[in-house]
Amino acid sequence: MVINGNYNRQPSDPARHIRKIFLEESCRDLALTRQILARAPHLPVEIIPDRALPQIDAGPYPRSLTAGKQHLLLCRNRGSFFKPCPGTREYCCCDYQVLNIGMNCPMDCVYCILQAYLNNPWISFFVNTDDLLAELSQAFARQNDFWRIGTGEFTDSLALDSLTGLSKILVEFMKDKSSAVLELKTKSVSIANLEHLDHGGRTIVAWSLNSPAVMANEELKTASLEERLAAAVQCAAWGYRLAFHFDPIIYHPGWREGYAATIDKLFTTVPADKIAWISLGALRFLPALRPTALTRFPGSKFFHEEFIMGLDGKYRYFRSLRVELYQHLLHLLRQRANPATCIYLCMESEEIWHECGFAPGQAKNLPRALDAAAVAGG
Repeated sequence: MVINGNYNRQPSDPARHIRKIFLEESCRDLALTRQILARAPHLPVEIIPDRALPQIDAGPYPRSLTAGKQHLLLCRNRGSFFKPCPGTREYCCCDYQVLNIGMNCPMDCVYCILQAYLNNPWISFFVNTDDLLAELSQAFARQNDFWRIGTGEFTDSLALDSLTGLSKILVEFMKDKSSAVLELKTKSVSIANLEHLDHGGRTIVAWSLNSPAVMANEELKTASLEERLAAAVQCAAWGYRLAFHFDPIIYHPGWREGYAATIDKLFTTVPADKIAWISLGALRFLPALRPTALTRFPGSKFFHEEFIMGLDGKYRYFRSLRVELYQHLLHLLRQRANPATCIYLCMESEEIWHECGFAPGQAKNLPRALDAAAVAGG
């Protein structure tokens, strides 16, 4: 079903899970607000005072979180949109730049760190895009380094794009920014707005991937592997370069065969020369996540494995298991990936990099390697 010629209501569109829109009063006349409401005339809208808290559920927090994913708050971001990824000094960071477009996500991954990180359960989307673009323009005016910018730190980059249309605004803004690339990272296939855009090679479309078992059982309301890869092929045909993120890698029965099957399907389906980078990151989570996730998803098993506390205050697998996971996936990826594709570990120490077969210095050189991969396709 298509509403107003734009709102894709296919089964894999996460926006279909939205049941109600809350709207801050001062945002009701903003251009993007009007466009969003026009695309969803079937949804009830409640106008609330600025900074008021939407009333969605009187139950305990885990229940509220489930209900919250069906409620969208259109509001104003009164803080900064653009800032460096916080990273962790103890682990190798890629020097990513974060563009904050909203908070929370309509999809429901069991391992999602936002369950423990956010202090409210609903989905917030920032509609004051004039302020966003003004802040970005000011940042570019004083830019000194190459930037890799991502919108997927606190939300999925494209999950609500059939409603918001934000990708058009960002892609067109970035098209002539030769000193940066924009990465849109998603588990959805909401790519319709990317067609026919003059992206200038400055936007990379990325998907998170996992083993079939994890995708089926732990990534709820997301697109299937086949759907994600088909969307990637379509984006490549539109001239976009691609990226893929195996993060979090989760230890589970049949993990070797599962990740092998995903990697085989990836390179059987997607043109390898279109892939700018591939990241690997083993499961890690704040201590508060486990009780919340197990309350919401009592049938999930992977939180019952053994973990240690990392230097970043997050639980991680033991070092030997992380190395085993990485070595297996790296072996498969290195056999099939294009030599120009940057394959790297996310938030790991130099020692882990070395144990996994990376050359000395590669970990510290990661930001420059990713910049080079971005420039190579620009």
